Amino acid sequence: MATVFNPGVHYEDGVYTLFERTAGQLRPFICYIGMMQSQDGVHFEHVSDQPIFTPEMAGSKLGSVQDPRIAKIDGVYYMTYAYRPFAWNSHPTGVGVPESFEPEVEGHTGNPEDNMTRTGILRSENLRDWEHYSWATPKTLDDRDVILFPEKINGRFAAFRRPLQFVGEKYGTDRPTAWISYSEDLHEWTEPELIDVPRFDWENGRMGMSTPPIKTEHGWLALHHGVDVEDAATKRVVYRLGAMMLDLENPAKVLRRPKDFLMEPETYYEKFGLYIPYTIFPSGIVVRDDELSLYYGVCDTAIALATVSLSEVVDWVMSAELRDLD
Repeated sequence: MATVFNPGVHYEDGVYTLFERTAGQLRPFICYIGMMQSQDGVHFEHVSDQPIFTPEMAGSKLGSVQDPRIAKIDGVYYMTYAYRPFAWNSHPTGVGVPESFEPEVEGHTGNPEDNMTRTGILRSENLRDWEHYSWATPKTLDDRDVILFPEKINGRFAAFRRPLQFVGEKYGTDRPTAWISYSEDLHEWTEPELIDVPRFDWENGRMGMSTPPIKTEHGWLALHHGVDVEDAATKRVVYRLGAMMLDLENPAKVLRRPKDFLMEPETYYEKFGLYIPYTIFPSGIVVRDDELSLYYGVCDTAIALATVSLSEVVDWVMSAELRDLD
């Protein structure tokens, strides 16, 4: 195994189930989704020595399936995942984002526009056996960070999105950012609605949602990542974590958004790793009583766990001044 990171996590009946993104090599960087379980949320064991979902199951054995997020809605489990038809050949630099190239393989034109990342949805009745159910985004958009809300809103499914090409005056943002769409059936989706734009120095490159949102008495607590481009020439970046509170009935409406970040790379393993240095990428979240457990990828190399009081995070977000959004 070369790397494991960016997990989706679900807790139910005393069992933590973690879905890992993993790869055995970098060239090509073919990623799979594996399944692990734990009684304490810390010590995990694989339920099988085989992945539960592969690129071939999505449509191309030469592709990559990535960054699972989990939601249980009306008794059914759903997993969103990012899918690239042909896995890149990646060359880490140790300084910033790796140099990655389109592979020269049969079936691929070599044109990046023919190999963009779209998002699919898996469905399961038992959390173990999964099948592709629908596409949440078209193949003509590079659209990831698609995350389902844990319940329907006004009778419709809701999902965060981050369409990479939605940039410019027409879209109201000069950098890729977070959007939201709705669906009656998980097959047809409304046009994305803008949630907010990158506003602060620590998200000067782009932003996108990180984990499934948490419903609170104040609104939807939504965690998002911000990418700070420190050196464009070397592609040196820093991934940090922020938070915002969204309206319960209209999640495109931001109620509070602190200007400061919630979390940044601090430990050695958050700063140095195989793939992208200085990267924390939360993708799995569990709330039990008042404890929020955050599962996150570090440097696209390993999986880490951080815990915090949910009420403290909510209080911190709600203490933000509205003028922080001006």
